[in-house]
Amino acid sequence: MEFGEVPLSEAEGAVLAHSMAVDGGRIRKGAVLTAADLERLAAAGQDRVWIARLGPEDVAEDAAAARLAAAIAPEPAALDLRIGAAGTGRVNLFATGPGIVEVDASAIAAINGVDPMITIATVPEWHRLEAGGMAATIKIIAYGVPEAALAAACAGAEGALRVRPAVLRRAMLIETEVGLPLGDKGRRALEMRLQRLGVGLEEYRVVPHRVEDLAEALAASEAEVLFVLTGSATSDPRDTAPDAVRVAGGTVERFGMPVDPGNLLFIGELGGRPVIGLPGCARSPALNGADWVLERVLCGVPVSGADIAAMGVGGLLKEMPSRPVPRVKGGAGARDLVGE
Repeated sequence: MEFGEVPLSEAEGAVLAHSMAVDGGRIRKGAVLTAADLERLAAAGQDRVWIARLGPEDVAEDAAAARLAAAIAPEPAALDLRIGAAGTGRVNLFATGPGIVEVDASAIAAINGVDPMITIATVPEWHRLEAGGMAATIKIIAYGVPEAALAAACAGAEGALRVRPAVLRRAMLIETEVGLPLGDKGRRALEMRLQRLGVGLEEYRVVPHRVEDLAEALAASEAEVLFVLTGSATSDPRDTAPDAVRVAGGTVERFGMPVDPGNLLFIGELGGRPVIGLPGCARSPALNGADWVLERVLCGVPVSGADIAAMGVGGLLKEMPSRPVPRVKGGAGARDLVGE
């Protein structure tokens, strides 16, 4: 591709590289210059202009962006994606419904490594989107790119990202009580989280904070995914809620997670159904570690103990103002750590 400043007499048919003022307005960058455009530029006192001129081996920016989008999602509906219209070298990819975004990081890196003028930016992996949310944006930075580079970028692009909708649609919440009024904060907060993915809370029970009662409620449920929120914080792998899962015939994969707020979460299974023990912070609508786990589980993404262990990088989340024991005494700016 040719790029540079040329006399007006050589600019017809080229792409205007920078917007320029003329009588009655301006000619915007990216316009293919016509004879009439050149006359207006000359009348405005211009005799030279910055242009880009594509060669026979180049692909124009909009066409290149559209080709890369089609290579990533040749059947976008099957990936729960919608491809937007191309403009100024950009094509956006949108979620067609609520879900979380699965990203093949190596494929995205490979696309971005072909040519600096060919780029794709995505939301973080497993980021939750509502219907119409933007999952990625493709941007061709130059006015055109070589066909060979575009072909190389497209070669390994298929399936580089997709939106995964919820596949578990029937949820149950069991809360335990320890003699104090529960209120409905926990139920309402979980319902909000589920509704964001189009999932309903079909069962809700309150039982005494005892292993036997909780185990009985777990075993009796017919929901596809089970949530437990205890009236007294779960503080050990052998505490009431994890033990209740075992007594009911299930297993506990992991207790505790390196995400704060959210440390006291546990995850297991009962009869092939996931069981998530929610930390107390899940009574708040604020982001916490439970969101990262339940969103994946609802969308059919397996979450192992190793997956939870890997959440520590980026796992220091914003602290909730209502937290009973803050990380730092005295709030922001204080130096004494709690417990020291």
